[in-house]
Amino acid sequence: MEAILGQLEAHRKEIEAFELTTPQQVEEYRIKFLGTKGIVKALFGEMRNVPNEKKKEFGQVLNDFKLFAEAKYDAAKDATANSQPSTVNLQDLSLPGDVLPAGSRHPISLVRSRIISIFQRLGFAVADGPEIEDDWHNFTALNLPENHPARDMQDTFYISQNPDWLLRTHTSNVQIREMQKGKLPIRIICPGRVYRNETISARAHCFFHQVEGLYIDEHVSFADLKQTLYFFVQELFGKDVKVRFRPSYFPFTEPSAEMDVSCFICGGPGCRVCKQSGWVEILGCGMVHPTVLENCGIDSNKYTGYAFGMGIERITMLQYGINDLRLFSENDVRFLRQFTGAV
Repeated sequence: MEAILGQLEAHRKEIEAFELTTPQQVEEYRIKFLGTKGIVKALFGEMRNVPNEKKKEFGQVLNDFKLFAEAKYDAAKDATANSQPSTVNLQDLSLPGDVLPAGSRHPISLVRSRIISIFQRLGFAVADGPEIEDDWHNFTALNLPENHPARDMQDTFYISQNPDWLLRTHTSNVQIREMQKGKLPIRIICPGRVYRNETISARAHCFFHQVEGLYIDEHVSFADLKQTLYFFVQELFGKDVKVRFRPSYFPFTEPSAEMDVSCFICGGPGCRVCKQSGWVEILGCGMVHPTVLENCGIDSNKYTGYAFGMGIERITMLQYGINDLRLFSENDVRFLRQFTGAV
């Protein structure tokens, strides 16, 4: 132990004499005394050779030496922190900047923005809501019966922490939340991401994006709904687009319909996107069911309204001639670069 104490005294004198006037000298000091292979760590390794009855005394001496070495380092580091010569004058500011590749917006974002723009011109406001939802806002308030297939785990992602929580299957939950506020009339669109437990294929994915719309006021009719949607598809696809309405059924609307447009991928003969029919369903719609209005505290004898909902991916596929839904989420830059400069 006496030999180690002698080393400590010699190292202490060495530290006192070590000149620390430049950042380089400070770094050399740190490596020599405080580094992972430095003197301080090596001295602490000598503890195994000290008798047990003297370990406490020797440990105190080593700690004092360590603090002494660290104190000199900290003081020198602060003193030399601003001593490095400025390199600003060494830079040629007249040189051109680095050329950065132009990025692009995702095609889903492009079409989403265009859809929002069209409906905003018709007076629709944009509303948003949570993606993790409860059963009431996602199913019950929308007049879906308890045994409806959409409530099954095969179709919906439930949160294991609470059986009443789930990943929303549509943005209709936003419509319910807006109706519950009781501020009438309502004219909104609800864009957002939704989740369904589906097998991934060219036409389906476990998540996708929707835009739903809702208009509640006095004397709203199905004619108002049709005229709104005719305007929308003509603004989006052009005046020559072919449209057809088909009767359908949804628990939350009555009467209900689905709207198809002519397939832009194949032009009519049929392909896997349009299921060989020449038509692509782009949205479902209908008059809001009186039960839904009453569930949200709205007098169904005084107010009526219509609602519609569409998948943004399907419309994007038509807009850009994309034949596989999976391309939207693969992050392949070769695919995304095609939309640089797209509007």
